[in-house]
Amino acid sequence: MQEQKKTQIGILFLLASIGFITVVDTAAKYMTASLPPVQLVWGYFLGIFICVLGLAASKGGALPRLLSTRRPLLHIGRSGLLVLSISLLFIALRYMSLADATAISFTSPLFITLLAIPILKEKVDRARWLAVMGGLLGVLVVVRPGSGLASWISLLPLFGAVAFAGFQIATRLLASTENTFATLFYTGLGGLAWSSLALPFVWETPEPWHWLTFGIQGALGMGAHLCMIKAFAETEASLLAPFNYSKIIWAAATGYLVFGNIPSLNTLAGATIIAMAGLFIMLHERRNS
Repeated sequence: MQEQKKTQIGILFLLASIGFITVVDTAAKYMTASLPPVQLVWGYFLGIFICVLGLAASKGGALPRLLSTRRPLLHIGRSGLLVLSISLLFIALRYMSLADATAISFTSPLFITLLAIPILKEKVDRARWLAVMGGLLGVLVVVRPGSGLASWISLLPLFGAVAFAGFQIATRLLASTENTFATLFYTGLGGLAWSSLALPFVWETPEPWHWLTFGIQGALGMGAHLCMIKAFAETEASLLAPFNYSKIIWAAATGYLVFGNIPSLNTLAGATIIAMAGLFIMLHERRNS
């Protein structure tokens, strides 16, 4: 019963994380018309780091202990994978709809499941594979191979999905040894450092509303990473993988509310398949517990 409760908590934290991230992506797509995508990545991590510093100020004398880490290189590599993943997605969002870019990025759970076997030594049973493949089928229904999405632009969220899978695997590795605040702090610091490398080549002066949006995105991003770290501390990566597909539902909703994009029948059908895959694995794990 305790294991079942931990699994449910992990799933809820991941779903909340994905919801926050979708709002960040929606704001980024809106701003791609006025600022370079790579600069938007920098602004996002600037907002996260400022929020994390505010949280750190409340820790007082406990800060040195909370920031201690035994795996600095993994923190650096993990933040680099996140910056790469977000950069590729933000660039794609300049040319693609939010739903299309999100759907292609949904190959990430498949890569997570594949990487969880050799790296995390997780045992992925048939039910988890079926859930991942079912979610991927739902993505294919949304993307509609041959519909014109298969261009070089569509490769950007695909490569971003590979990077994001590596990021989530690294999150699971760190969750076993690092405290949540240290992981969050080095996510913000590393993300800001990596994204700053390209800043001199793309800089355009932001307007006041851009800075405000960076701050809001940072708060949402910090919340998303806190939820994600908590999710992977509670639940195995391969079990959580299918629930990444829930982002298509968030993306369809925000795409309609913000950009007026009405979800097609393909999107609705694919979202239904994705939701069923997530429900299937949740019921399977409950029965096992």
